[in-house]
Amino acid sequence: MSDLRPRLRGPVRQPPIARHGMLRRSHAWATAGKILAATLAVLIVSGTSVAAFAVLDVASSIKPGVNLIGATDGPPPSIGATEGEINFLIAASDSGGGDVAAYGKRGEHLNDVTMLVHVSADHKRATVVSFPRDMIVPIASCPNDKGGNFPAQTNKINTALTYGGLPCIVKTVENLTGMTIPYAALTEFQGVVGMSNAVGGVTVCVATPIHDLQIPFNLDAGQQTLVGSQAVQFLRVRYGLGDGSDLGRISNQQLFLSALVRKIKTPETLGNPLTVYALAKAAAANMTLSSSLANIATMASMAVAVKNIPFQDVVFVQYPTVYGSLSGYNGVLPVPSAARVLFDALKSDQPIALTGSTGVGTKVDPTTPAAPAAPPASAAPPASAAPTASADPSAPASGPVVELPSAIQGQTAAEQTCTKGQRAG
Repeated sequence: MSDLRPRLRGPVRQPPIARHGMLRRSHAWATAGKILAATLAVLIVSGTSVAAFAVLDVASSIKPGVNLIGATDGPPPSIGATEGEINFLIAASDSGGGDVAAYGKRGEHLNDVTMLVHVSADHKRATVVSFPRDMIVPIASCPNDKGGNFPAQTNKINTALTYGGLPCIVKTVENLTGMTIPYAALTEFQGVVGMSNAVGGVTVCVATPIHDLQIPFNLDAGQQTLVGSQAVQFLRVRYGLGDGSDLGRISNQQLFLSALVRKIKTPETLGNPLTVYALAKAAAANMTLSSSLANIATMASMAVAVKNIPFQDVVFVQYPTVYGSLSGYNGVLPVPSAARVLFDALKSDQPIALTGSTGVGTKVDPTTPAAPAAPPASAAPPASAAPTASADPSAPASGPVVELPSAIQGQTAAEQTCTKGQRAG
């Protein structure tokens, strides 16, 4: 069993943990690509001069917001960095929504992708936590459309959308993590199609060929540039990679997101107003936002806060789980002791370091040259260094780096990883 106590920085990459067995087959769509619309919305609105007509066009594409449970109106954001920490939930529905023509109508309405983005109060680090769709957790009691409430229950986390929409997902994740989440978004398939097209494709490394007969989807080994629907299929693929589980798919999604972050932050992307406009338009038109987020000023303020975070300080992690059953459901169960180390570090604004593997669906790219060691995120800047515009001067200084238990898998945006494909029957 892994030592779950917080430790100061030491060796940060241990041998991969043992492969898990395969979950029973599920026919729900894994609409992972849709998370990108909401993620990019807070990254792409600032940093480039966009014509006024383009900003108005993007603003007109934003759908009416939904009120989160217990949310109150705060002061309107100013044009500048959002102050303090940012917690933002991103969910993706498998219902088809606006994508019915391309992907078919679904009888279920599940949040098969749930991610929490946490930006530190000093705006120097971002952590993205993926919650496995089959994780069995307490679902919050949430308001229904008849003026009452759905009762609290134990179920898979991807049923929260069914029982109370986006606000219910947020409340369930708040209860699970102890984090307060004021911003949220629910996204659709076509967002990733538009955004992958806008940036000219996202290049990923495939270590062994992918052959998934369930979607179907095939992809040769090597460096592959994914555009449009091919990018969506890459994010949906499950049986053709790793151990065929949803946990393997999560690590594949994190590989794609890391590559996308690197692509977006290139001068060729952020330096091109037409590309920025296309990205913003694709994001705004394919997501439903919380009322707290449904305006351009809020998005721009959040973008200013996060735009200078270096790749090595953008960390993607999976919520730690073990296979099991509870309340008649088969799936994965939370590992609270390991999760507590992660969320205690985030709530206290301490930098984190991974010690586990990248996940069962990926591996570190062996052809990537080793990068020079970066100074710890908690290290104080040189006395001559000027403070960044995005930093909150009132934020407390970061504490020592907390090494996460090896049960928590993931990667940074700076890491080059490759998908481990397989032939699915």
